[in-house]
Amino acid sequence: MPTFVKQSRLLAPARAVFAWHQSPGALQALIPPWEPVTVEQPPKSLRDGEIAVLVMKVGPLKRRWVARHFGFEDRGDDGGVFNDEQVKGPFASWTHRHSVVADGPGACVLEDHIVYRLPLGAVGQFFAGWFVRRKLERMFAFRHEATRKAVEAGAR
Repeated sequence: MPTFVKQSRLLAPARAVFAWHQSPGALQALIPPWEPVTVEQPPKSLRDGEIAVLVMKVGPLKRRWVARHFGFEDRGDDGGVFNDEQVKGPFASWTHRHSVVADGPGACVLEDHIVYRLPLGAVGQFFAGWFVRRKLERMFAFRHEATRKAVEAGAR
């Protein structure tokens, strides 16, 4: 299955970065302005079993993406991890691991690790794999930069 990984070193404590991801509005702040996506139901938290619902516009159509959180671990000063998996949405499967790992007292590494399958198997991968990869690269570059701006400003 295709895998996508994005890592960034941030100049903010791991605890602060992990806490920011749990704050109200963080999910909305991570959606690029060019993406026609709205948060219909933000998760109450990132803890196991919580649900997030996004609505995406694809041309004139709207498509719901429902994700369930699991594997939540708050590691205090060392950061933390949480996962989400697609329950309903555009992919045949999607599992996304978010991790924040301390890299010294005032820095951390933010990593998004995604394993996914496109609809229609090999045919979907052949025709849309490059497009999805490019979209993920652009989206997660934005998300990491948005996180950087939010947390590094507070760390100074």
